[in-house]
Amino acid sequence: MKLLNKVIINKDTSFNPIWIMRQAGRYLPEFRKIRKENPDFINLCLNDSLSAEITLQPLKRFDIDAAIIFSDILMLPYGLGQKVRFEKNFGPKLDNLDLNEIAKLDEIDFVEKIYPVYKAIKKVSTDPIVKDKNTIGFVGAPWTLLVYMINLKSPKKDLNKNFFKDEFLINRILLIIEKFLKVHIKNQIDNGANVIQIFDSWAGLLEEKDLPNYIYSPTLNLVDYVKSLNVPVICFPREIKNYKEFCEIVKPDAISIDYNVDPKKILKNIKIPVQGGLDPKVLLTDYENLKKETSKYLEIFKDHPYIFNLGHGILPETNPEMVENLIKIVKNS
Repeated sequence: MKLLNKVIINKDTSFNPIWIMRQAGRYLPEFRKIRKENPDFINLCLNDSLSAEITLQPLKRFDIDAAIIFSDILMLPYGLGQKVRFEKNFGPKLDNLDLNEIAKLDEIDFVEKIYPVYKAIKKVSTDPIVKDKNTIGFVGAPWTLLVYMINLKSPKKDLNKNFFKDEFLINRILLIIEKFLKVHIKNQIDNGANVIQIFDSWAGLLEEKDLPNYIYSPTLNLVDYVKSLNVPVICFPREIKNYKEFCEIVKPDAISIDYNVDPKKILKNIKIPVQGGLDPKVLLTDYENLKKETSKYLEIFKDHPYIFNLGHGILPETNPEMVENLIKIVKNS
């Protein structure tokens, strides 16, 4: 049994596997070299040879316990025919949504459009370097994808004030997102993903009264679907106020926590395996601080099934040597 599965399924507390959100990417010089030669991000995600190579880069460098496919949650709207591009120093920009066109799309067209993602997963999951490690597939949660598809950009830039104006439109899109997320998940699993992570990057934007409709219900449907395929599912509802309630309603196999959360409170309230929590900025400090902060999480969760990770994606300015240090601290603890 692979290491993440031992913790998630068997609730093993004798060790802490480690992987890092966005481990394949911007902080690695070998990635930056490929990126410089491939300025179109979407095209890079759709180049199965390069995206497999990028996915494996951190595993060639570090003693890390999982590969997570180099891709993006916005491959879903792209596969649905909504134009997506990434602008430097701005982030993603999406073209206006044509609901009639999206509603007409069938599964075959969708799979064909993003098929290289699945080919890349196949290459990664069958590579000898990954033999004893997990291959993680992922999707964006329905709410987060809805935000991008209607807001047309990151809500960090601002969430359109009229966002909730057309409830009919929102609910139609949510159903379409859920349908095609299931297709996307199944194709990732069929090609070798043996853990699925659901990223709800903008869960923290919602008021409590809106959580059942936009987060709990659609995410629960996805979690149940992944479980039906006999693969463990990790949820990362970033900056949600009530992790306990989320876990009780959505019932993921493991919960990933962000760095604003008190890990002691999580330990007290959450029974399922926990992942993550360390502030990525800690990797920008020095070895002593890194050791202190890392040891804090390892100590808190020493008797609880725990996968070491960050509380958000690794920052581009991170020195790879600090990542090496982090992994050694976790492995030697």
